[in-house]
Amino acid sequence: MTRSAIFDLDGTLAHTAPDLVGAANDLMDEQGLPRLAVSIAEKTAGFGAKALIRAAFDNANETYDNARVDALFDPFLDRYAARIADESHLYEGAEDVLDMLARDGWLLGICTNKPEKLALDLMKALGALGRFGALLGADTLPVRKPDPAHLFETIVRIGGDPAKAVMIGDTDTDLKTARAAEIPCILTSFGYSHIPVARLKPDAIVDHFTQIPAALDACLARQ
Repeated sequence: MTRSAIFDLDGTLAHTAPDLVGAANDLMDEQGLPRLAVSIAEKTAGFGAKALIRAAFDNANETYDNARVDALFDPFLDRYAARIADESHLYEGAEDVLDMLARDGWLLGICTNKPEKLALDLMKALGALGRFGALLGADTLPVRKPDPAHLFETIVRIGGDPAKAVMIGDTDTDLKTARAAEIPCILTSFGYSHIPVARLKPDAIVDHFTQIPAALDACLARQ
């Protein structure tokens, strides 16, 4: 059975917070409100556009309701699309590790809650899309993470088998997805989790991308 490594995107494969926060700050500028620091917003960036807009309003001590957040959702996506990879980049060591995994016979896929088109545009801009057999975004299927069907379909599309698959992510959403699918989960300590990942008790924690191959092998050895 072929081994599969399924990656989350934001906070796992790529550091995308600067462009996400930049799009939010474009909106804050237009609203005449204070800008949001990347250091404040990093732990929100992995939870979607609306969470980031709310964080920006909270940072400005600005009153808002769901209607105001909803009204800024599409404008946020437009501004983010325009700067999709101005400052975003793959984490150090990612390209070499992905190439190593491919040489060792691992099938690679991306399962992200980022809208599919934005995820595709980002990976193309970073020159890394061709390393993956499939990319499934938040709107690819009727469901998304933490629904395990999102993960299972990613594995199927790359020709893998759930019995030899591992999920690599950075937040409790990725862990919940993997647990629901009964698949091992590796979490990055350098991603966007608002909870220290050690508290989440994944199957492995990596502090640098270069630790992922050994963690993958260890996860499957315990299966």
